[in-house]
Amino acid sequence: MSNERRLRPVDLARLAGVSTQQIRNYEDAGVLPPAARTASGYRVFGDAHRGALLAYRTLMRGYGPVKATEIMRSLHAGDVPGALALVDAAHAALHEERVSLRAASEALEVLAEEPPAPLPRSGGLRIGEVAALLGVRTSALRVWEGAGLLTPGRERGTGYRVYEPADVRDARLVHTLRRSHYLFDQIRPVLEGLRREGSSDALRAAIAARGEALTARTRVMVEGAGALHAYLDRLAATGVN
Repeated sequence: MSNERRLRPVDLARLAGVSTQQIRNYEDAGVLPPAARTASGYRVFGDAHRGALLAYRTLMRGYGPVKATEIMRSLHAGDVPGALALVDAAHAALHEERVSLRAASEALEVLAEEPPAPLPRSGGLRIGEVAALLGVRTSALRVWEGAGLLTPGRERGTGYRVYEPADVRDARLVHTLRRSHYLFDQIRPVLEGLRREGSSDALRAAIAARGEALTARTRVMVEGAGALHAYLDRLAATGVN
């Protein structure tokens, strides 16, 4: 600290646009390295704390406050590999979501190539009727139901499955995507999206919007990783970690 500027909590608070109490909370949480204390017990911060604060605030925009806190806490505990593993995990999760979105988008295009088919009358169909309609075995419908892709109702009294028009539509979608070798985990978000959005066009728009949001988040995560790299260089230059 002797070669650094002496900064008060209020100086760091102004830099980050937060309260002085928040600066104290950051130190207590491990976001900032431990501060020196005066003889009267007041915290004394320096350039290292300023660097940690800037790194954290930049990380927070892309990784969120919880993950950013975990990363900085690991660094200040001397666990650089652990901190970097948290960064890796966040980027991997983002990549998995992007892959899932791409699969859903491609699945929609597969569905778009299928000619529309009339839905059955209201009142529902039995499982054998749906199987015959799709040209599959009843066992396939049961497997799809067991995987959570189909949720037909049950007839009161007999307990027989009853496929309403929406259930038959879902069964057709599953059948189409399975023929194109889509896995259950790839089909599930497409079905959920169609049920939520109401149409293929609405789901396609939602996927595009989510893709744009992921791209924007990737950019701020890259910015955060750059700030973290700069802070790591500072720690290395000062012989910390």
